[in-house]
Formats: sequence, C-alpha cells, structure tokens
Amino acid sequence: MASKRNGSVVNHIRVLRAAAGGMTQGDLAKRIGVSRQTLNAIEGGKYAPSLGVAFKIARELGKPLVEVFEFVEDGR
Repeated sequence: MASKRNGSVVNHIRVLRAAAGGMTQGDLAKRIGVSRQTLNAIEGGKYAPSLGVAFKIARELGKPLVEVFEFVEDGR
C-alpha cells in the first residue's frame, strides 16, 4: 500500500517579480488577466491558482512552472 504524502505548494512569485525588473503585482495581474487582489492572494499563499493561471504566471516571469511553484512535503 502506497503511503500518503502531505504537503503544500509554495511560490516564488515575489522574488521573481523583483528579479524581472521590479514588476509590480498590478503589472503581472494585468498581463495574466486577473485582479491585483487575486494575484496578491496567490502570492501570499491564501489561494491556489488554476493550472492555466499558474502557467500564465510562469510564462510572464520567463520561468518554468517548477521554478515558480514548488511542492514541499510535510516534515522536510
């Protein structure tokens, strides 16, 4: 029987926005078609984006999805 792995998804959006020349939440939100409040909730870990929105975020930041979002197992 396989063991169940628990964890959470963390993101690196804030750091990547800064590295992209100081892109604001508003700038990124507009580019991906969501409100700044929605992006703020995603960035703050309060809301998990749809897969489509996650790919749009990664594309606008010029990074692969796995560099923007990371699964962290509990106990690590």
